[in-house]
Amino acid sequence: MSTRNALLAAAVGLAFGGASALAESPKLGKPITEADIAAWDIAAMPSGAGLPPGSGTAAQGAKVFAEKCASCHGDGGKGGPTARNPLFGGAPISSTIDTPKTIGNFWGHATTVFDFTRRAMPFNQPRQMLSNDDIYATTAYILFLNKIIGENDVIDAKTLPQVKMPNRDNFIIRFPDRI
Repeated sequence: MSTRNALLAAAVGLAFGGASALAESPKLGKPITEADIAAWDIAAMPSGAGLPPGSGTAAQGAKVFAEKCASCHGDGGKGGPTARNPLFGGAPISSTIDTPKTIGNFWGHATTVFDFTRRAMPFNQPRQMLSNDDIYATTAYILFLNKIIGENDVIDAKTLPQVKMPNRDNFIIRFPDRI
């Protein structure tokens, strides 16, 4: 029997005889519940849907940032060992494709800053070290660094979606029905 025929025979055997093997479970883990899914269903949409209760200002966020973010993002968000580019500044994206992308010159929605921070920061312990108030305050601080809001502007579920990002109109919304 050729190698090709042997592979074909093995594939047919798996297709017809493998179903019973796949039906046998190793009995690992547990079935996922609606509560399990809800704990990870934390999307914050551009419209503000999904934003949790809480609030913060840039002044409060500067303290949180210095304590929990500066080790990776550098003092004042200027860039650090794992974040080569700063979190603020930069030329407009239209100037050249090589322009470093920052939150102020690239991101289209302020809610995305909150959503990303909530899901992924800090890198070593995402979703464990920052409260909703910490995330709102840190988001406010980053927006302040980018000269988008004032230092004492309160950011919360109502005000964050109203923040107009400088590059907002340059995005093509892939799924406009989700905004």
